[in-house]
Amino acid sequence: MFDQPGCVYCQRWTQEVGDVYAITAEGQRAPLWRMNIRDDLPASITLNSRPVYTPTFVLLNSDHSEVARIEGYPGEDFFWALLNSMLEAHISSESTIDE
Repeated sequence: MFDQPGCVYCQRWTQEVGDVYAITAEGQRAPLWRMNIRDDLPASITLNSRPVYTPTFVLLNSDHSEVARIEGYPGEDFFWALLNSMLEAHISSESTIDE
């Protein structure tokens, strides 16, 4: 998850989803790493493009390469639906995918 200080949608995600994310099936399949959008990327991560909006949720494969992303936070119900669609589309050959 790419976020930044003062991002109201990041704060909303944290309030609505953040407290339970890690204990959900989705959170177990795609553990969450939070990064400031302005920070340098670790050398081990390969993205299709640099995130522009916060929050941006990037699904990574086991090689830490991007396979999908959600830009923005559309609310709790839509977030879970989009995340599940991403996981179903990209997790078939991976036992664990990082986000």
